Amino acid sequence: MKKVGFVSLGCPKNLVDSEVMMGQLAEAGYEITNNADDAETVVVNTCGFIESAKQESIDAILEATSLKASGKAKRVIVAGCLVERYRDDLMKELPEVDAFIGTSQINDILNAADEEFDAKALTITPIGNKTSTYLYDEYTPRMRATQSHTAFIKIAEGCDRPCAFCSIPSMRGSFRSRRFGSIVEEARNLAKQGVKEVVLIAQDSSRYGEDLGEVDALAALIRALGEIEELAWVRVMYAYPTHISDAFLDAMAETPKAVKYLDMPLQHGSRKVLKLMKRGGTRESLEKLIARVREKVPGIAIRTTFITGFPGETDEDFEELIKFVQNCRFDNVGVFTYSDEEGTPAFDLPNKVDPKIAAKRQTTLMKEQAKISKSLNRLKVGSTRRVLFEGLSQESDLLFQGRLEGQAEEIDGYILINDMPEGFDPKVGEIYNVKITEALDYDLVGAIL
Repeated sequence: MKKVGFVSLGCPKNLVDSEVMMGQLAEAGYEITNNADDAETVVVNTCGFIESAKQESIDAILEATSLKASGKAKRVIVAGCLVERYRDDLMKELPEVDAFIGTSQINDILNAADEEFDAKALTITPIGNKTSTYLYDEYTPRMRATQSHTAFIKIAEGCDRPCAFCSIPSMRGSFRSRRFGSIVEEARNLAKQGVKEVVLIAQDSSRYGEDLGEVDALAALIRALGEIEELAWVRVMYAYPTHISDAFLDAMAETPKAVKYLDMPLQHGSRKVLKLMKRGGTRESLEKLIARVREKVPGIAIRTTFITGFPGETDEDFEELIKFVQNCRFDNVGVFTYSDEEGTPAFDLPNKVDPKIAAKRQTTLMKEQAKISKSLNRLKVGSTRRVLFEGLSQESDLLFQGRLEGQAEEIDGYILINDMPEGFDPKVGEIYNVKITEALDYDLVGAIL
């Protein structure tokens, strides 16, 4: 069998695309390896969202082409979002790449990997409004790259939001939902494979089903997935603040297997900056939303992300963002500095913020959030929580780790487990009661009871 090595960059949505391509190749008889040095064909699935991600993708492509130049690899395939944004430029600058595959061309991976096929002749359909139709389904071969007990399910593709800083619509096309039954069947199949946690992802999960004429489809989906016996947790990522319906919150509150966790990127707290971002809303309206979420789903953990240094952001705007974070006391926060991306409305805005000032504001905000996070963690000390056990800790081989419902894999903190009953042999993917004994800035320490 010919070996194919995969380098998958970017978000979980991109990872699912990589898993689908790996599944198709494996079904066709290729051997998949995570060691690119050992592969005859190297596939780089790129991210093109912000400058740092683009640079990481370019570096990975150049590393792959150097393997080809040295004779270690025979074929290089570049896929994903960077291809959609810069396909013509990449083809011109990187003639040593054998094939370029856009985000709507996942099914072309077999032709691209075939040494006898002229992959430069692949049909190219530019991404644009309503032109992208690709969606995988429950029958699509897929080789998962996540841990055995957790899996992503992409419930929709593309985005129609006008956010001024975002290039996703140009790379992923317009919003389109998968069929309800297809998602449920995929979840059932994953559960039969031993998956305990399914994570629903999309560019905008809260709009799921709207384009199919369905009302509150996400709420119905959560309830349906909660009926799958083998599953333990159902998590929703990437919800948009204007589409947090009562039906969605009720489904989360009333479905035992739905984790009490909301990932909702808010981006800022200043009315002026939110308007410039084409997000809408005000600090007051967002605070009312947070209060409504917490009232409808008691004990919910809320994660959000913010951007510092957006064009026009003043010291006063940033101070309002700080006060917003202090007042809302979010469980988990990610902060990014603004990336000036050509082709987005924000690229043409005046009053650009010095990157050093943006970075300083990012550091200030993260320091404030660290204090909030630690104070919230301290409130958990002495309590007993349900924890999904994940095996040895990433911190040390002397510790184990797990996650609370309010901790999404890799982006939030962990429970570091330093004690358990003598002779006890915990199983990865099982849920145990853990007593919290210590609070750190983002992580917790506990003992399995």
